[in-house]
Amino acid sequence: MQTIAPLWLWATFVAIVLVSLFVDFVVLKKQGAHEIGVKEALNWSIVWVALSFLFNGLFWWAIKDTTGSTEIANTKSLEFLTGYLIEKSLAVDNIFVFLMIFTYFAVPAHYQKRVLMIGIIGAIVLRTVMILVGGWLLAQFHWILYVFGAFLILTGVKMWWAAGKEPDLDSNPALKLLRKVLPVSKNYDGEKFWTVENGKKIATPLFMVICLVALTDVIFAVDSIPAIFAITSDPFIVLTSNVFAILGLRAMYFLLAAIASKFHLLNYGLAIILMFIGTKMCLIDIYKIPVGISLGVVVGILAATMVLSVRTAPKEPETKG
Repeated sequence: MQTIAPLWLWATFVAIVLVSLFVDFVVLKKQGAHEIGVKEALNWSIVWVALSFLFNGLFWWAIKDTTGSTEIANTKSLEFLTGYLIEKSLAVDNIFVFLMIFTYFAVPAHYQKRVLMIGIIGAIVLRTVMILVGGWLLAQFHWILYVFGAFLILTGVKMWWAAGKEPDLDSNPALKLLRKVLPVSKNYDGEKFWTVENGKKIATPLFMVICLVALTDVIFAVDSIPAIFAITSDPFIVLTSNVFAILGLRAMYFLLAAIASKFHLLNYGLAIILMFIGTKMCLIDIYKIPVGISLGVVVGILAATMVLSVRTAPKEPETKG
């Protein structure tokens, strides 16, 4: 695996992530358990997006300073922006699943932020491992690009087919397995994951939620990481664009949870994006679609589906069974 990023930029990235998580945890602890409103979520979302763009500016300067080429710096920063936007877009579908999980378990709003914070840390660690492994595999076996591409196309088709249908968490195999393996209390015990009932230590519903949130992120990482590798083979760009998108996931969740119903067509747009990226991967040895065109397509699809969502009334979701 080769990266164009200098070593000091890697160290800067790690420092930014650690400081960001520390600040987030300090604020979280200081505030205690409380419900996050739309205004607070919007302010934090702006902070995370601004931080991501500032880092991309630093990345552009570092590449220009290292290579002496403005053209290379422009291309690499555009790759970061495209990867960031793809991950941010796919995170929207991830957030809808989180919303379904929280609703199913009736998680009190003032407990949700702690679950998401822990989920973000787990996602960063997990995705770092997956990106390094994925980058190594792509470097060793070029044909895996076609496997990833076909997988993204199939995932896009499946997402299109499932859009508009009511998800059924009761039939989730992971949830069924967890319930068989772990005794779970019927009631919450504050923000605790374990409680004691009749002298026995058992899991709380909040622990079940954490497990399902972690599983959901694994599933979405399998989609999003190959999609970004379709834009660039540089593991630094894949990792940083992924992590910066994840850092703002908690604020983005509380922001979108309040307006989720307004973008009922967004899943169709995300399905098209996955199919487009998968096709781009499969065609890479025949025609390499420029990064600028890829960015334009992703932005165009998102904008179109959001506008259409606002202008059209949502259909009643189809029930399964």
